[in-house]
Amino acid sequence: MDNFERNLEKYAELVIRIGVNLNKGQDLLVEAPIETLDLTRLIVQKAYEAGANFVHVHWQDDVVTRNKFDYASEASMDYYPEWYTTMLERFVENGGALLNIKVPNPNLYEGIDASLISRASKAASTARAKYQHYVRTGEFSWCLIKAPTEAWASIVYADLPEEQRIPAMWDAIFKINRVYDENPVAAWQSHLDTLKATHSLLNEKSYKALRYRATGTDLRVELPEGHIWLGGDNENARGIRYVANMPTEEVFTIPNRTGVSGTVASTMPLNINGALVDRFTFTFEEGKVVDFQAEVGYDHLARLLDMDEGARYLGEVALVPFDSPISNLNRIFYNTGIDENASCHLALGSCYPINLKDGTKLSNAELKARGGNSSLIHVDFMIGSAELEIDGELADGTIEPIFRAGNWVLTF
Repeated sequence: MDNFERNLEKYAELVIRIGVNLNKGQDLLVEAPIETLDLTRLIVQKAYEAGANFVHVHWQDDVVTRNKFDYASEASMDYYPEWYTTMLERFVENGGALLNIKVPNPNLYEGIDASLISRASKAASTARAKYQHYVRTGEFSWCLIKAPTEAWASIVYADLPEEQRIPAMWDAIFKINRVYDENPVAAWQSHLDTLKATHSLLNEKSYKALRYRATGTDLRVELPEGHIWLGGDNENARGIRYVANMPTEEVFTIPNRTGVSGTVASTMPLNINGALVDRFTFTFEEGKVVDFQAEVGYDHLARLLDMDEGARYLGEVALVPFDSPISNLNRIFYNTGIDENASCHLALGSCYPINLKDGTKLSNAELKARGGNSSLIHVDFMIGSAELEIDGELADGTIEPIFRAGNWVLTF
């Protein structure tokens, strides 16, 4: 077995033991691009070795996905199969775990009318609303991981010869997931302890608001009473801890839905349902996006903001130091699951009720009354940089620095 094969096996074991933390007797659903065959087979093996009851692989393919938009009727864009959402809901209710190899292709829908993409996305989001509620309330264990595909590697490593792109991508994925450590599981446990210490201090601080300053950014974000900072691993409804995204470097909480004011500028491109949006800004008043600009992908961003009433409000605020393992690679990955862990970010759309005291017990109306936001979407966008400054505003009006030059100044 060569080094790559050993590292691939370590990665597969890591996502089973740390990512979904699969327990004996559980079912596992793996969503995987067909190009990730070798990794997926190893994941299935490691799952059964961990005591899985049944593992099902749902294969995905960009060509098949694109075919719908090239050849299907326009009316089919508004359809999403009820039988599939029923399967997902039943799977969660039976205590299963989900592992998704999430590798969106930023160029997948090139040339496709933005309205068709928006309609298909809305149909899927509407049909999957109950399932997404299970996701956001931590009802079950789920984990998003990454693996190279030719299309993705060719965008991220376009500066390298074609034959070097996939190996370079694997190298990056192994680095940011601590696979090269002698004991990756132990390295991750130590990392999760560090993130826990960080969000524990922020919870002790209980800031009333955060203030952001950088080029193009002057923003105040209120935090609701009872907000909870989280990061690293979470606990599902059955008491099993899991890591929702690998890699992860963030700590995050819920903003007050109507308490966001000012302007914020993006610092990285954003992949929205296979369409690229870049160099964009938002202006907020009483929590709502009242104006926006985008040099690339304006129409896609406009349709995202019009998805529903909650799409123009924030659902998440997350802190990530500029001096961090992913950011230090100095590479844009055009994959939100990675890029958001290289940069402070915000999210349009639905909040995570787990970020509010007793939030998982609330109806959407009750959540809204306490400052939470509900929407069909949850889209993270990056705002971190080497110049970003963030201050914390305490309940008594005291202002104290949290970030300077893009990094923590709080002592943990």
